[in-house]
Amino acid sequence: MKKLSDQQLRELALAFGYDYSVLKALIIVESNQKGFSDTTGRIIIQFEPSWFKRLRSNRKTNNGNSIWQANSVGDQTAEWIAFNNAFALDPEAAMKSTSIGMMQIMGFHYSEIGFDSVGKMWDFAKVSEYNQVIITLKWINTVPQLKAALKTKNWQKVAYYYNGSAYKKFGYDTKLANAYKYLIDQNNG
Repeated sequence: MKKLSDQQLRELALAFGYDYSVLKALIIVESNQKGFSDTTGRIIIQFEPSWFKRLRSNRKTNNGNSIWQANSVGDQTAEWIAFNNAFALDPEAAMKSTSIGMMQIMGFHYSEIGFDSVGKMWDFAKVSEYNQVIITLKWINTVPQLKAALKTKNWQKVAYYYNGSAYKKFGYDTKLANAYKYLIDQNNG
């Protein structure tokens, strides 16, 4: 697991035309600045059962095998148990239904980012946190409203386009604004 250095994040922000503190705030909120588990070294994931249910190629009953269905936001051990259970049923749908890495990009965005398969996206992201940020920035550039919201620091729109319409339930807009303010205060202090 290769950690992202602060200098690398600054270089990526410059290369993609974003404010460093905006990207850093997004990383703080999405993954607490971690792309890999400190304990296992595995990539950080969030398996989404609702997406898996929609994307499965075989929608038949699970014959009592429903570990994946009970998953909610949990620790990485629980996430990987649910993911592995879903992967055994439908590997491609499981990877598409999971957000990965430092910026928690959903697997189903793989083709928008330029990958031939979701597996290739995962392989790229598993190399380093740097790669995880690259794929997310490439995806952001495919969503003009999100790109504009990041540049203007419109946290409600950022939260909406990044996390969906339920963002208010989780306070993503407030968390992003607070993380950004903290970073700016640190730099001015």
